[in-house]
Amino acid sequence: MANTTSAKKATRKIARRTVINKSRRTEMRTSVRTVEEAIKRGDRNAALKAMANAEPELMRAAQRNIVHKNAASRKVSRLAHQIAKLAK
Repeated sequence: MANTTSAKKATRKIARRTVINKSRRTEMRTSVRTVEEAIKRGDRNAALKAMANAEPELMRAAQRNIVHKNAASRKVSRLAHQIAKLAK
């Protein structure tokens, strides 16, 4: 348990940030899931529309240190590749 005043304040700040980050992470995962579901169905148009929402969501999460920048880029790249394979 925190003893100093600054440590107690830091604990409160962390608790507030955690709630915000959890909601952002959930939002990001949901947008990615919609793309993956469209790919699984083989619906290229729906996948492209979902990807248009998911890519900025992923990159925003990376900017805010919710996920690592490279992890977000890798996810975008892999999803884009899967969508491109649907065109064939």
